[in-house]
Amino acid sequence: MSPAAEEMLANFLNQLKFEKRASVHTVSNYQRDLERLSSYCKEKLIFGWTDLKQADVRAHIAARHRKGIGSKSLQRELSAIRSFYTFLLKNSLVEINPAQYVKAPKQARKLPKTLDVDQVNGLLEAGASSSLEIRDLAMFELFYSSGLRLSELSSLDMADLDLSDRSLLVRSGKGGKSRILPIGGKAVTAINNWLQERAKMSAIGDSALFVTTKGRRLGQRSIELRLSLWCKKKGIQEHIHPHMLRHSFASHLLESSQDLRAVQELLGHSNISTTQIYTHLDFQHLAEIYDKAHPRAKKKPDNDAGQAKPSKI
Repeated sequence: MSPAAEEMLANFLNQLKFEKRASVHTVSNYQRDLERLSSYCKEKLIFGWTDLKQADVRAHIAARHRKGIGSKSLQRELSAIRSFYTFLLKNSLVEINPAQYVKAPKQARKLPKTLDVDQVNGLLEAGASSSLEIRDLAMFELFYSSGLRLSELSSLDMADLDLSDRSLLVRSGKGGKSRILPIGGKAVTAINNWLQERAKMSAIGDSALFVTTKGRRLGQRSIELRLSLWCKKKGIQEHIHPHMLRHSFASHLLESSQDLRAVQELLGHSNISTTQIYTHLDFQHLAEIYDKAHPRAKKKPDNDAGQAKPSKI
């Protein structure tokens, strides 16, 4: 690239850093992404930003995709390029934004990993032998009982519970939306056991439901670590994270009820298409049963398949 082109890039990064007050992480990512684009331009003998065409941006992204770069990373790179050209347009340094209509390859939607009912029972019926484990069991029961997000469980206050009605209030779910959720009987018992222990942890005046031994609200990272420690102590080999319990809640409920709208409301999804991924899990489960049970569903033929057997007639 020409010295003038390099100066334009430096000016953009300075604006991002000092005027826009973007985070260090954002500036670092943008710089790295745009330096990759600059290297592409040098390789293709493109010396100025006005010479970069839409086909060049598309070819650059395609080359990155062939190297195994994921869709989300490519979307971020395109965002960096668009932002840079928006800056150039505002300063009348270019006439078009060549990245405006370029899209990153779509990413295959991954099915969430879930536990089966026996695995959940093994996790939750492992037994609690200390005050902290009683607290932890109450948290894990609540994850699975009500399908809570990690942030939602961490932010629960004592006032959000109505154990007589077996319900809880999520005040600030995703998108700032609140919702009321039922609490299962096992979770109610576990919470009542925890509340007896909580009273001993100097938590007077603290509104948080789940607290540390010093009476402070338990943070999200601490909850993740406690679940990991629980699995290790109980001899559970599989890596289990809090969201896996939420996924299991949704999958098991949908499998039993077939009520997609109800599951959507319980999970707090604003769009039902987000909930529909659990229907794929349900079908996957049914497909596995079909493959194992149906006499003509086996994918691999028997060793003597295809060989004609002599007729007895």
